[in-house]
Amino acid sequence: MISLQLVIEVIGDGFFAAIAAIGFAIISNPPRKALFISAFLAAVGHGLRYFLMHAPYIEWNIISSSFFAALSIGLLALPFAKAIRCPAEVFSFPSLLPMIPGMFAYKAVQALAKFIVCTGYEESMIYIETFFRNGITALFVLFALVVGVSISIFLFPKLAFSSTR
Repeated sequence: MISLQLVIEVIGDGFFAAIAAIGFAIISNPPRKALFISAFLAAVGHGLRYFLMHAPYIEWNIISSSFFAALSIGLLALPFAKAIRCPAEVFSFPSLLPMIPGMFAYKAVQALAKFIVCTGYEESMIYIETFFRNGITALFVLFALVVGVSISIFLFPKLAFSSTR
């Protein structure tokens, strides 16, 4: 059973992802319609990822959750691209940026820096293990985001490449 608390957390997560996506989208100066679509896609994608990671009986890891969130963003971007006659990448890429695993990358770099200055063998092995665990997680999440959003182009190439014509 899905609790009200989880629903509120998913909505809040989606809301803040939408704000971040608008900020990322503004950088590339897209049409105004694309800003709102970026916000919507980010809210749906990030909310879905949060739900898949925290829902009872599902509780997927961040990599598989990110993949399905990116897949949903990619699939939803195609009809919006056709509707406003704008490439899907204009609003799908800013929608993915809030899902980049910055904390894992930060912890990997932090562990590497601590490894460089540590003197004990046991301590250095802990830092190396932390570096690889967080670094590999960050890389796999990035890979999942790229593959997830790209699948829609491979599944529907005619729709993907004819949206601006």
